[in-house]
Amino acid sequence: MMRPAAQQYVVTRPLYSEESFAQDHEKIYRHRKTMLDHVKQYFTCDAKRAKNTALSLLPVIGWMKGYRFKEWLLGDIVSGVSTGLVAVLQGLAYCLLASLPPWYGLFSAFFPVIIYFFLGTSRHISVGPFPVLCLMIGSAVTRLVPDEGPAFNITGFEGLTRDEQRVLVASSVTFLAGIMQLAMGVLQVGFVVMYLSDTLVSGFTTAAAIHILVSQLKFVLGLEVPGISGPLSLIYVNLEIIFNKITSTNVCDVVISIVIMVVVFIVKEINDRFKSKLPVPIPIEVIMTVIACGVSYAFDFKTRYEYINRPNPQIFQETAVEAFPIAIVGFAVAFSVAKVYSIKHDYTIDGNQELIAFGVSNIFGASFRSFAASTALSRSAVQESTGGKTQVAGLLSAVIVMIVTLAIGFLLEPLPKSVLGAVIIVNLKGSLMQFREIPYLWRRDKADCVVWLSSCIGAFLLGLDLGLAVGLGVELISVILRTQFPRCSLLANIRGTDIYKDRKDYINIYEPEGVKIFRIPSPIFFANTEFFRNKLVEAVGFNPLRVLRKRNKALRMIRKLLKKGKLQWTSIGFLNTSCGPINESEDESNMEELDQPTDFKDFPARIDWNAELPANIVVPRVEIHSLVLDFAAVSFLDISGLKGLKALLKELIRVEVEVYIVPQHTKLHDCSFFDDEVQSSMFYLTLHDAMLHILEKHPEPTQKKSDYEKIITSVTAHHLAGSLRSRDRNVGISLKLCFSLFMVFEK
Repeated sequence: MMRPAAQQYVVTRPLYSEESFAQDHEKIYRHRKTMLDHVKQYFTCDAKRAKNTALSLLPVIGWMKGYRFKEWLLGDIVSGVSTGLVAVLQGLAYCLLASLPPWYGLFSAFFPVIIYFFLGTSRHISVGPFPVLCLMIGSAVTRLVPDEGPAFNITGFEGLTRDEQRVLVASSVTFLAGIMQLAMGVLQVGFVVMYLSDTLVSGFTTAAAIHILVSQLKFVLGLEVPGISGPLSLIYVNLEIIFNKITSTNVCDVVISIVIMVVVFIVKEINDRFKSKLPVPIPIEVIMTVIACGVSYAFDFKTRYEYINRPNPQIFQETAVEAFPIAIVGFAVAFSVAKVYSIKHDYTIDGNQELIAFGVSNIFGASFRSFAASTALSRSAVQESTGGKTQVAGLLSAVIVMIVTLAIGFLLEPLPKSVLGAVIIVNLKGSLMQFREIPYLWRRDKADCVVWLSSCIGAFLLGLDLGLAVGLGVELISVILRTQFPRCSLLANIRGTDIYKDRKDYINIYEPEGVKIFRIPSPIFFANTEFFRNKLVEAVGFNPLRVLRKRNKALRMIRKLLKKGKLQWTSIGFLNTSCGPINESEDESNMEELDQPTDFKDFPARIDWNAELPANIVVPRVEIHSLVLDFAAVSFLDISGLKGLKALLKELIRVEVEVYIVPQHTKLHDCSFFDDEVQSSMFYLTLHDAMLHILEKHPEPTQKKSDYEKIITSVTAHHLAGSLRSRDRNVGISLKLCFSLFMVFEK
């Protein structure tokens, strides 16, 4: 903490309104590009732009030119081998989530990685199967090709086995998701994933972890359970089928699963605790899988690479609803992980290029029967923590996958599915532990907690695709509600400073009599214009339109009474000359005239509306003479907001309340906001400028000044080197800021 006497600075300047500031300081005119200018620039091509475009579309050219072979190559090799072993096991295991034969997961750990090596901008993420995407693909697969009953009537299914039909569905959905990602990347709409907040993704992935856990119970327990998709399918599978068949549990599968889960859990905890001392994490999943395989039969994987798979357009029509959330979630997860590592290692990533990279990767992979690729957090952590510096490590991991697939794949044929299910369940620990975020979110931000619970419960009950839509809907509603119903407040001066804070939060404050400072911390647009008006009316304590109408009614009645001789004007005010009481008129004719400014042209003097009025006339009192609107947090105003604001300002001005706005928005000039009543002179540079102007115009009684210890207008401060620097100007009242924060009110 800096001591008050250690350093001081001085700012000596006049009191500024926006108009006086513009007169003293010339503003640079900046040409604003029109939509046509942006279109022309987008389609303009020259040699330099062509080169930059080529480099942006092939990021590998950029980072390979600066590749440090002596420093990075060994780390990339170690990382590639370690990541490749993990990718093999995860590729096999995650196929169970997609309801596909295990070896197809190896394709997803190979083909997309090759494309991402050339097109991706992240140097550290490991591309391949991601459990949530696998589960979403599995939902589409089991819907079109159920375990029991006939498959959908789709051209191209003829002559195919059930597994082949499922592979065709998975690759077609992946192809369509890749097209969507590629289209979004080309159209530069990568920003859409920003609407998937960390809270929403956390709740969604937690629910996905529960789905994954339940989906693996049938393999761990050794039960034959048909795949079911759709709303409430999780509860149906859990309660109606698994519990009914629990007596048919295969004891051998249960024992194998429990042993593997215990061993893998313990070793992974050791890896976490001693990661700084271990050169590479112990690949316990691979070790346990090799042990579980035992002696394998020969199994030929080579034919799997020999022909290209052609996606089915009819499946596109049936699965478009599933493909879109797959495209969004896959990119959102990968981009989030990539952003973490880019910040950690100080390089930039391009969201739109990432969309293109994953789009092309999925299109290419789907042509070779792989399913949607993203990134797995655990696999990316292995690639980064074992020394990986670039996607050379990712390329080497793909080579490891290819070697396993072509050379020793036959050893994996007898691998029990319960082994893969156990490995998957153990790796759900991180996702399931996200439940611990609920108390933290509830204490910090209840709206975010509601988003988390909505996305989690929605995905749990309705399925991942509908659950994501529910979570996104609740999140957007929370954003709308926060902007539509912002927390408005009344500000007060912190005594002895030029700082203004919420009057409810501080004790030592100064509030001049008859002045209100109102702050709105959000844009003013069509949805919250009425809310803004209501909050302002509540803050000032009166409705200006109602007061205006009451005053005009009173004037109408006084004119009638003067005309009838029941009232007379004297030097001391109005004199009631009638004998009996005078009742207030309820004449409601010409209501439009009541909204116009009060007109005193035929009166001998202006009426003091806060004094006692004649003839039993009662008009609501207005206790303030000045209102300051703090618009510093108002980022934009739309046409509806401008109209509502202007109408409100006119009502306040017509009831003799002076309005000051801080600061001025350029859009007001562009929309012809000003007229004879609403003038640009009401805008001030800062709250303190406006307050000083008000105090000069409406000085408080002498006895009030001492009560509040007075307010700043002048100080002296020193430059850091000790020399005094000031610029004296005899314009208005000098406003000066100093570190000592002492304020003195000058007459």
